[in-house]
Amino acid sequence: MTALRLCFIGDSIVNGYGDSTMLGWPGRVCAAARAAGHDVTHYNGGIRGDTSTLIRARWRAEIEARLPPAFPRALVFGFGINDCVHLNGARRVTPETSLENLRAMSSEAKALAPTLFIGPTPIDRARPAPQLMPGARLALDDSDIAALGRDLVEAARALGVPALDPRPDLEADEAWRRSLREGDGIHPGAEGYDALARLISAWPPWRALFGSSE
Repeated sequence: MTALRLCFIGDSIVNGYGDSTMLGWPGRVCAAARAAGHDVTHYNGGIRGDTSTLIRARWRAEIEARLPPAFPRALVFGFGINDCVHLNGARRVTPETSLENLRAMSSEAKALAPTLFIGPTPIDRARPAPQLMPGARLALDDSDIAALGRDLVEAARALGVPALDPRPDLEADEAWRRSLREGDGIHPGAEGYDALARLISAWPPWRALFGSSE
């Protein structure tokens, strides 16, 4: 049995927006760890609409308030989709700044606690971007998300931070695709979060947090 306090920092996919169970994937992976006998405390720091720049500005305060250094702890970051959003024709965060943010957070975080990164998830390419920001015209291209996701995962790994690119598996997962079609095209429903949680729960770096060598 492993005792571990976890803080998940990221965007609406980390938050679990669209999930009728309100668990999201962090709640699911932690519930599975708990069912396996581990003593897990989890804090969800996912904020809808947050870019890597906004996350960089707040993540340290988030974990300092929730993860006392006296206790075993770990951090899981997940972001990227909002960086690729174009608002009124302008991209919210340039790819170069996204990578700079990732490198800065990863370098600092891994010195504090075991740190993982989950890359951005694919969206439904057949759907127009939902207009989720009042007063702004929103555009989003899945090819931008795919390119940034690859670069973020590569940059994290280069710094020694285990990083998962969920895109290949989710693109091949009918449950994920169906869940996007039934939702807004960006955020899955419960079935989609189930698929993402299964992928992360089976990922060796996640399992290693709980002492598994598989």
